Amino acid sequence: MEQNRWGILYCPKHGLFGGNNRDKIEQCLNEQGVLYDLVQSENPNSVERLVNMMINNGYKTIIIAGGDSALNDAVNCLMQNTKEVRESILLGVIPNGVMNDFARYWGFKDSEVEQTVAWLKKGRVRKVDLGCIRYTSRKGEHCHRYFLNCVNIGLVASIMNLRRQTRRLLGLRTLSFIASFILMVFQRMEYKMDLKINNERINRRVMTVCIGSAQGYGQTPNAVPYNGMLDVSLVYHPEMVQLFEGFYLFLRGKFLNHRSVHPYRTQEVIVEEAQRALVGVDGRLMNTPMGSFKIKIEQEIINFLIPS
Repeated sequence: MEQNRWGILYCPKHGLFGGNNRDKIEQCLNEQGVLYDLVQSENPNSVERLVNMMINNGYKTIIIAGGDSALNDAVNCLMQNTKEVRESILLGVIPNGVMNDFARYWGFKDSEVEQTVAWLKKGRVRKVDLGCIRYTSRKGEHCHRYFLNCVNIGLVASIMNLRRQTRRLLGLRTLSFIASFILMVFQRMEYKMDLKINNERINRRVMTVCIGSAQGYGQTPNAVPYNGMLDVSLVYHPEMVQLFEGFYLFLRGKFLNHRSVHPYRTQEVIVEEAQRALVGVDGRLMNTPMGSFKIKIEQEIINFLIPS
């Protein structure tokens, strides 16, 4: 395998306005003289298998043309390999998903494929952190899952799932936010939670928690994925007027200014209890953990291609 040949995994974007960007991406790659092999995922469940195939076939640059969930699958594949193998591989992204928040953090835009390919060609690398949630499954198995962006516990995990569904239907980012928020108003709920953050014990009813290595879909806007820390935003149950104010601040990128949001910065969060709360990892719902679970950060562990 040529050292400069890319392995590209194309993940089709689904939905009413999903379209097919494969031809455009290949045209940009060809025009810029990139050596590559491209495979297309049949469905979300095939991403890990195809990334593992690329790793086993010796690709040293693996590009995910997809969204946050596909990137999540890719980093979890990398973490199944030895440190020596991981250190030899560069991971990059061409935004092409329902949600592209980790790509957007770095300045990659799904509408600017030519610029993205040009940046990736320059090969500028930043080692990024990975968060890790360790939990026990319903079968009593000890499991873990890595994440680039965030873990959501509670209402926003449900909303992120609604947002994904509404964006698949509506296609537009802002419109999906509005539709999800309207649905959230009719699903207002609290969860009994028992959390340990730094030296503080929080035992009360909470609406949602976001634990972010990166910006957490706007809920941990000050987080950076290379400082070895997790940002945490706890949201207690606001009144209806405050709920609309919170949505406005969320869209303006000033989520932490809301009076019901309580921010923390830590290296570890222990969740002793999160009664009936859904859990989402990088925008995708996971099986609800049984009993307590722990979320930690592992610093500068993945070689990620960033803009120059």
